[in-house]
Amino acid sequence: MNILITGGAGFIGSHVVRLFVTKYKDYKIVNLDKLTYAGNLANLKDIEDCPNYKFVKADICDYEAMCRVMREEQIDGVIHLAAESHVDRSIRDPFTFARTNVMGTLSLLQAAKVYWESLPGGYAGKRFYHISTDEVYGALELTHPKGIEPPFTTKASSGQHHLAYGDQFFLEDTKYQPHSPYSASKASSDHFVRAYHDTYGMPTIVTNCSNNYGPYQFPEKLIPLFINNICHKKPLPVYGKGENVRDWLYVEDHARAIDLIFHKGRIADTYNIGGFNEWKNIDIVKVLIKTVDRVLGRGEFEDLNLITYVTDRQGHDLRYAIDSTKLQKELGWEPSLQFEEGIEKTVRWYLDNQKWMDNVTSGDYQRYYEEMYAKR
Repeated sequence: MNILITGGAGFIGSHVVRLFVTKYKDYKIVNLDKLTYAGNLANLKDIEDCPNYKFVKADICDYEAMCRVMREEQIDGVIHLAAESHVDRSIRDPFTFARTNVMGTLSLLQAAKVYWESLPGGYAGKRFYHISTDEVYGALELTHPKGIEPPFTTKASSGQHHLAYGDQFFLEDTKYQPHSPYSASKASSDHFVRAYHDTYGMPTIVTNCSNNYGPYQFPEKLIPLFINNICHKKPLPVYGKGENVRDWLYVEDHARAIDLIFHKGRIADTYNIGGFNEWKNIDIVKVLIKTVDRVLGRGEFEDLNLITYVTDRQGHDLRYAIDSTKLQKELGWEPSLQFEEGIEKTVRWYLDNQKWMDNVTSGDYQRYYEEMYAKR
């Protein structure tokens, strides 16, 4: 198979590219990325010379370029991860999010449609897999059994017990209620993907995932930002009172789910991918402080005084919680890491890769790769 992975130089995308390149030696993996601020080819340094890997610098909004890539690389499957994804940026600049997430997805869908329909076998053996977010579902309330304060132990429909801050969860058929420009743009792109199946018969799949964490995440997101700030004793800006709850999933577990769904998921279906792992933001921050201080040999919770409460984000959703029972029952996937284990691995990776962090925060990586590709 020839597989196009968009956004493959980003956080989640780089883990997916690495998994496919190393696992499927008989596939050709084409990594297409615009290399915006969040795209970093240093994330894939270890596999860039593999014979089944190719990088293409392009913008998914460039329809002609997408048509050319589909045709020249003879693409059989698309795994679409390229997106603007930071909520704060979407509040400041919603037009960029609409352009990339909506029009970019539409450009890619149409390019795939035109190419695949030109083939003798049409859509046979083809697949368009679109990765989305749990934020399209809106927000859940912090609810709990009478007389029991959250977090409490609950049982999802899969039968799996976990700590939760409510008894409601996002399911695959939960109504869309996006509250930010980011989630609205992703919801729109989801609808376009499903419409291409319903209208043209394109073989599509959509997944909605909870918050990811792990190595190579751009340090505007909570976990890498706070690890870096704790390390350098900088303030830790917590929105509101830090009461917002998120479900967290280790990025390599997400990549494994993507692999499984791409190969075995049902066409025209939706799968939720979550960690059954809810944490309040303020508790995440305290876990990070405790872990970083221990690894650096500092006093326990030495850096609690770095916590700084700031004005809450506009339209800040209170709670997200995914029920991934369908994925577990149908395809046998489940998270491999407990959160404490995943956080330990994540903290140690960032502390061991300070050069990567310094290059990313300074922007040096962008200049390096711009110069490298200008010479080709």
